[in-house]
Order: sequence, then C-alpha cells, then structure tokens
Amino acid sequence: MKLRTVTAGPALAVLAAVTVALSALPAAASPGSSLSAPGSTLLAAPPVVSVANVNAHLQQLQNFATSNGGNRATGTAGHTATTTYLQQKLQAAGYTVTVQTCTTCSGSAKNIIADWPGGDTSNTYMFGAHSDGVSAGPGINDDGSGTASLLEAALQLAASNPTMTNHLRLGWWAGEEQGLIGSKFYVNSLTTAQKTAIKAYGTFDMIASTNGGYFVTGTDAVAVKLREYFTSINVPTETSTECCSDDGSFRNGGIPSSINSTGASYTKTSAQVTKWGGTAGAAYDPCYHKACDTYPSNINTTSLGRWANAEEYALWTLTTATSTVNDFSVSLGASSGAVNPGSSVTATVSTATTSGSAQTVALTSSGAPTGVTVSFSPASVTSGGSSTMTVATTASAAPGSYTITVTGTGSASHSASYTLTVNGTGACASPGQKIGNPGFETATTPWTASSGVIGANTGDGAPRTGTRDAYLNGYGSTHTDTLTQSVTLPAGCSTYTLSFYLKIGTAETTTTTQYDKLTVKAGTTTLQVFSNLNAGAYTLRSYNLAAFAGQTVSLSFTGVEDSGLKTSFVIDDTALTVS
Repeated sequence: MKLRTVTAGPALAVLAAVTVALSALPAAASPGSSLSAPGSTLLAAPPVVSVANVNAHLQQLQNFATSNGGNRATGTAGHTATTTYLQQKLQAAGYTVTVQTCTTCSGSAKNIIADWPGGDTSNTYMFGAHSDGVSAGPGINDDGSGTASLLEAALQLAASNPTMTNHLRLGWWAGEEQGLIGSKFYVNSLTTAQKTAIKAYGTFDMIASTNGGYFVTGTDAVAVKLREYFTSINVPTETSTECCSDDGSFRNGGIPSSINSTGASYTKTSAQVTKWGGTAGAAYDPCYHKACDTYPSNINTTSLGRWANAEEYALWTLTTATSTVNDFSVSLGASSGAVNPGSSVTATVSTATTSGSAQTVALTSSGAPTGVTVSFSPASVTSGGSSTMTVATTASAAPGSYTITVTGTGSASHSASYTLTVNGTGACASPGQKIGNPGFETATTPWTASSGVIGANTGDGAPRTGTRDAYLNGYGSTHTDTLTQSVTLPAGCSTYTLSFYLKIGTAETTTTTQYDKLTVKAGTTTLQVFSNLNAGAYTLRSYNLAAFAGQTVSLSFTGVEDSGLKTSFVIDDTALTVS
C-alpha cells in the first residue's frame, strides 16, 4: 500500500468444509493454524482456499527477497523473481498470461495479467494486488499477502474448472510503491470499450496486518460480494480512510473499484478493538514499510485465511453463476441519524450492479412515524448510481427512535435499514466543543496525520493563531496528505456545528480547472471539496453535523496534489460545537 508522506518516495449452503476462522481476535496466528467452519451459509459453494497454501507462496516471496538484497522493490531481481513465479504458476494452471512491460516503471518492470478462459468478456470482473514492495524490506504483508492470497484463489478456481458465465481477469501490478505506476500504465493501455467491459475491480493490499481490521472500501460489485461473505461469518467490516492503492488507477479510468485491506500505518481505535480485538492506539501494521515486514512474523494467519476465502467467494460468485441474472444491491452511507423536531437529515443511498447488466431501481421507504416524511432525489437510479434521501420532521414529531426501511425495486427488491432518532426537548446531556487539540498546539494527538502536516509551520503555512497548525500539500508534485480525528457527538442537542479556518495558496494560474483538491468528510459523507480555484486567506468554514448526533464520526481532510504547480491547504482553529 502506498501511503504518501513527507519522507516516503512516490505508494457466503457454503460447503460444510469451508475453512474460515470465526474468532474476532486478530492476533497473529502461527503459519500452521487451521481455520474453523463458518457459522452461517452463503448462496454459493466456491472451493476452499487453504491458508497453508497461501503461506507457502509467502515463503517463496520471502526467499526471493532474502536472496536478492532483502527486498522485492520494482526494478530489482527480487521483484523479477516474484513476477516470474506468478507467471509460471498461472500458466501451469491454464490461465492465459500477459506479461506487460511497464515502460514507465523503474527498471521497465512487468505487470502480470491473467485471464481464465471463457465467460462473457463484455462482463469482466477483475481482481488485483501489487507485486512489488519497498526497498526497506521484503514486503510480505505489503503486499505479499494480497499477491499470495489472490494467486491461490486463482489456482483453486482453475483446479475446479467451473463453467464460466462472466469473464475473470486478475492483475499483479509493478510500481505501486512508486505511485501506482504499473496499474496506471495498464489502465491507460485500455481502449474505452475495454474499460467499459470491466464491470468492477477490487484490489487487495495488506490483508494480514497483525493488529488489523477488516476494511472494504467501495460500492462496486466486488466490494458487495466481500461484505456479503464477511457478514456470513459474522465479521464486521468498515470503510477505510487510508490512501492509496491501485484501485485509484481504475477509478480514475472510469471503472468501479474498491480497496480491501486490514490497514497500514493508521492506529486502531478503542471501538475497533471492541469489534475485532487487538491493541488500541497501535498501528494496524507496526512493520509497515519497514525491514520487519517479514514472513512469518508479520503475518496474521487468521486474517489471511478469511480474506483469501472472501476473495474466492467474490470471484467465484461474480463469474461462475449458472445463468446471468440482473441483480443489484442497496446500501446507505449512514445507517443512522438524529434530528430535532422541525428539522431534516440526509443520507446517501448507493446502489451497485452485482450481476448481469445495470437496471433501473425505484427507491421507496417504509416505517416513518407520524410527522416524518422520506423523499429521494432522484426517486429512481440506474444501478451503480446514488440518490440523496432526505428525512424531514415536523415540529410535532414525537421524540424516539424509529427504523426506516429503504427499498430498491427492480428485477428484485433489496432493502437497507436506517435508524432515525427524533430528539427530545432539553436532552442535550453533554454540550460543548468536541474536537481534541483543536488548534494543533499540543503535538498531534488525538489527530492522525501524514508526516509533517501538523507542526510549527511558517511561510505559506503560517498559523492563523498560536504557533502551530495543519499544513497539507504545497509540494508541486504528485502528493496526498491526510488529517483525521474521530469525534463522539452526544444525542439530543439542538446544534452540531463543525468549523475551521482554511487558507489556500496556489501557484496554479488556471481559473477553470481543479488540479489540486482538499476533500472534507464526516464519515463517508463529503461535506465540501476545495481546490486551487478557491485560493485565498484564512476563511471560516462551517457545517451542520446534526445527522451524526449520537454517533462517533471520523472527521477527515484529504489533500491531493497533481504533478504540476503547487497548492497548499492550511487548516487552523477547528471546532465541533454542540449545544
């Protein structure tokens, strides 16, 4: 996984025998650990992926690194040995393998693209991982885990030799740690028709972090199937705020994409420990981009086995159905919200085509109490699209908690639940300012930020008040900076206002093009996107976060700078005031 920092360079009856661990604790297991059968069933019977086989591939990757300078970085002999191993294994199993020379990668490295014969190529589902690591170490979790698990999933499908309905393609990318270069090279080599044929792409990057979680980030068909699998084995998932991997290259090419991971350098929260086990306040992978990213010490075998079988389930169910049925899924960007009587709250309703072709999905709701109305804009979407749900209340709406069911109807019907809390009068038990270290004056905690973002910045990054602030981007080269903090908002209050001062400086001369952007989010909800077109002095920005009352929400600022002229985004004097 490529996280951009100041110091880094340009980064579901299932057969009764399905072996999936149900333990919630993500402690690293020994390489010989066995996996138990799932507690619930899925709708298909893909072959079982043995974690022992995945570990055997990881041992090979460790050997390649050990014999070739200690790493498998793009352009090195260790990476060449990795791609040769992938090619040989896949060809022997019956895949058509294309070895694509990435001329923009260091050392003209190789992308490995493998197609399984058969299936409708106009409905192609693609899965990938990056085959390279960083020069600091052998890159076993990052991304040997994705590489090895996907390889074994591919080999198990080949051994079963199913009748294909849709087409399966897999890719292992060079140059990811240099800035997603290999996957970008591949996507840029595709025609418009070839891109359109790829209905979804899922990338698997770091799926065995020793203190990790289960992050499925995306709404494409691959992500839908992965969540379906994890739900079947009672393992909760979250979306991730960490950036970046090869899904970005596909998404930028107009292909629905997801990134799937157990986490990199970000730290695990107490809430995540309750959900998955592990250690709060410690990195998901303490050996991220370090020499200690080795086999077997830096591999969580429980996570590895779960993810390998989730991959198998997704690729099997998306490509080997006995007939192609047009189907879709419905999900909500927020599963709950709170509102004062007389006010409204919104949530994004997302749909995805899970099989066959896209179709029209009509959106309706049920369960709203007296005084509450639900509307959708638009009221119908083409699967793959989204709509904004507005839940409006009258002043006479009775306080309480209500379950609203959102239903999408097309060739089938699928639903998602939304919990609405109508606040009572005078129930604000915990008013006040909720952001910790709001002016960045006391080190970084509880903020999580890219290296160098929070500090005693000067010049373009000078603070508005005090001596410290958060300075994102301003490099004049391809770069991503992040700044996040999780905040808990009490229910029953009247106002929830997020505010901060933002200064934007740019060397861009355009008056029409957004080259460099800052995205501000609360959870998965985008509050606003700023760009070089908004350059100016410190300006107060404010947002109503009443929709998140009674929830813990992650506030995030993500600055993305292109390869040209610089733009800086400087943030100071933040607040989330509840009253």
